[in-house]
Amino acid sequence: MTEPRVRVYRSLEELSIAAAAAIAEELRIAAERSGEATIALSGGDTPRMLHRLLAQRHETVPWARVHVYWGDERYVPHDDPRSNYRLARDTLLDCVPLTAAWVHPMPTDAPDPDDAAGAYQRLLEDEFGGLPRFDVMIMGLGEDGHTASLFPGSPAVDEELRWVVPAEATDAPMQRLTMTLPVLRNARALHFLVVGVEKREALVRALAKPSRSCPASLARPTEGTLTWWVDEAAAGHPAGEGSTQR
Repeated sequence: MTEPRVRVYRSLEELSIAAAAAIAEELRIAAERSGEATIALSGGDTPRMLHRLLAQRHETVPWARVHVYWGDERYVPHDDPRSNYRLARDTLLDCVPLTAAWVHPMPTDAPDPDDAAGAYQRLLEDEFGGLPRFDVMIMGLGEDGHTASLFPGSPAVDEELRWVVPAEATDAPMQRLTMTLPVLRNARALHFLVVGVEKREALVRALAKPSRSCPASLARPTEGTLTWWVDEAAAGHPAGEGSTQR
């Protein structure tokens, strides 16, 4: 199991600049290695700046050869302001020369979320041929220790066979779709973005011994890299003091 690397920066802007540079290089290398690259995006407000930096400053990313997926999604229409897809579209997808057929949002129009989860799983099976191995996965951290839509106490946290399942959040909109821990653990590079003093306790738990009470602590790649990009408020100390390179 991969040990986390923790990198502390003074602000969201500084950590986003550093994370964008690292992610852009990983995508470039992946595309050179196999002819294409894969990335799974997250939602929330924290990735907005990262998306814009990837679009504006990193021309080396071969966007036309990048498959784009989502680690989780709110079960709302894609044009809903709460949609993770819409966030990415507005801040990244519409700003780079992607191949339209290689953008794979989670379906949220089926009456039954189980059907939608099954459809996304079949897409992953078709595209990857087995357990997905994303070149890059971007994750966030909730105050309760959740990541993607893997919330403490949710059956989704214990799922080891399915790659995509319905899940219920603790806030509206409660219905979600989420990738499961087997997918997160199989990533070549897993990146967490964490900002704000309100995330400090959850960060401590996420970096401690893995526990199902803190699902983010269970998201540790078997062979890939795990990097936590953290601001000073979440870390509880200034950048450069106590930063961990594990």
